[in-house]
Amino acid sequence: MKRRHLLQGAAALALAAPLGLRAEEAGPGTYDTLDLDWTDGARQRPVPVRLYRPHAVVDGARVPLIVFSHGIGGSRRGYTWLGRFVAAHGIASLHLQHVGSDRTLWSGGLFSLVGRLQDAAQTDEALARVLDFRFALDTLLAGEWGGGIDRQRIVAAGHSYGANTSLLVAGARVPQAAAAPVLADPRVRAAIVMSAPPFYGEPEPRRILQGVTVPTLHVTCTDDVIRIPGFWSGFEDRLAVFEATGSARKWLAVYEGGSHSIFTDRGGTGGALLNPRVKQATRELALAFVRGVFDGDERALAQWPQRHAGILARFESA
Repeated sequence: MKRRHLLQGAAALALAAPLGLRAEEAGPGTYDTLDLDWTDGARQRPVPVRLYRPHAVVDGARVPLIVFSHGIGGSRRGYTWLGRFVAAHGIASLHLQHVGSDRTLWSGGLFSLVGRLQDAAQTDEALARVLDFRFALDTLLAGEWGGGIDRQRIVAAGHSYGANTSLLVAGARVPQAAAAPVLADPRVRAAIVMSAPPFYGEPEPRRILQGVTVPTLHVTCTDDVIRIPGFWSGFEDRLAVFEATGSARKWLAVYEGGSHSIFTDRGGTGGALLNPRVKQATRELALAFVRGVFDGDERALAQWPQRHAGILARFESA
């Protein structure tokens, strides 16, 4: 199998071992899917990624980039419904895997699962995720295809815990963390926030989120409830995050029904009929958001609610 490397100038920062490369087609354009095992040498922490790379990059075009952070217990192999779609429409998508809160949490004894989940949700892991994001973006931009990424069109995106990660790199601050003022990555120009939990029980979310001033897209559903041992968060928390975010330009889409995990790759959660409709609507919305924010053409954003009115409970912009 032909091996390809992204490191070049970043070789001193990381070790990489591409696992596979396959060409795919899903809609108007072709793209490659690459699994890459990177290691942040400074932290001795693996940062596996999956890159959905539009072929336009190979042809010399400069494309937007979405950097996607998974929810607790996820991996780089998740959220394929979004990565494949945007890559087919000319947007690169880099899906991170956070080793301290990834799918390995489900391994081990059942009786210790609660402890593993609680450990993964601590401030130290939240900060490590931010460093994963920064390292992966540094490595990609310094590598072979970095010249094909438009550095003025970089989007942080994530689901659940990953939505929190995206908000942190977009300007949110964790009051308990001494490093809070330096978490924001100035390269992030917009954020897509799916099912964001509240931050650490903070009673005033605006204190944390007012620093997020880039355009944001918030996506949730009326049955978006997080139920894990020792933690419960209702749909109203997603609305509170939207309202507290300091973005001058922000959008909120709320689907009727659904579930918290409807945005994962699981096919039946939230309803066997609703699930694929929500995914189709959300990927169209993400594409319209990126194009609207960066290209200045918001017609698709304006038309989107009418296209999906049958599954929407609420849509608003500010």
